[in-house]
Amino acid sequence: MSSLISVNNLTRRYGNFCAVNNISFELAAGDILGFLGPNGAGKSSTMQMLTGNLAPTLGEIRINGVDLLENPKAAKASIGYLPENPPLYKEMTVTEYLQFCGRLHKLEKSALTSACDSATERCGLGDVHHRLIGNLSKGYQQRVGIAQAILHSPAVIILDEPTVGLDPIQILEIRNLIKSLGESQGIILCTHILPEVQAVCNRVQIINQGDIVYSASMDDMLGKQSTKFEITLTENVGVEKLGDHHAFKSIDMIDDHSFTVESDLAADKLSEYIVQQGWGLTHFSLHQTSLEQIFIDLTTTDSSMTDSSKADEAA
Repeated sequence: MSSLISVNNLTRRYGNFCAVNNISFELAAGDILGFLGPNGAGKSSTMQMLTGNLAPTLGEIRINGVDLLENPKAAKASIGYLPENPPLYKEMTVTEYLQFCGRLHKLEKSALTSACDSATERCGLGDVHHRLIGNLSKGYQQRVGIAQAILHSPAVIILDEPTVGLDPIQILEIRNLIKSLGESQGIILCTHILPEVQAVCNRVQIINQGDIVYSASMDDMLGKQSTKFEITLTENVGVEKLGDHHAFKSIDMIDDHSFTVESDLAADKLSEYIVQQGWGLTHFSLHQTSLEQIFIDLTTTDSSMTDSSKADEAA
């Protein structure tokens, strides 16, 4: 399958500070990629480079087969972009705004009306198409922002925090829209909301201090064989006593009788070992991998703390 986005050795420096450090990845049709990272990790710098709003220091970006640096207009024609603050003209009606955006995309006059009608329908804007954007709710304004991003049927759609400030019903509606769009196009979803990534994405990528520190399909992430287990014992066995047994690599107390333990032993061997100790094993289960835990483990290190000026530059 051909790549809609191909990023090779992408680097962005601000003076001596490296905001994005030699990253590479690809996006194919049907992919909804969750692009995650803490503040100052390099997310926004990466998105700005992918959309042609920021020149890379080094590296190559190809959009739908076109080199973004060599032929920026042709490459950008394949991108639909919703920044965190949608570029809306609030004194226009929805239809006026979409027609204006269509002309910016140089849609033929004969195709403009049908393109606006299609984007209006897909984004659920039919009932408000005649209203001023400034009079719409935050949820509907987000829909208008997405409508302008998909108006010209781009191969790639980049969404930066598309559900910030929305209520739960609006969030669900936008998530369903993103999943629908992802059936035929490639989407990059840049967000801080981890449940949103698990709800709509089929791939996840984590950037920290400018480096890609994690990349996996959602199925691989959730199905990864864990070496951690949750156990409950009837006996008063504390962390120190468990720590005397080499079967456990690490022990974290949940409460007086429950623990999360890590072991090199397979599940059946570890449960058998615990039973042999006579501790009254009443619960034994695999500790499920979660995106939240992966994110925390990879990004909350002492070295990941940056000063505020660096965070402002790389955010």
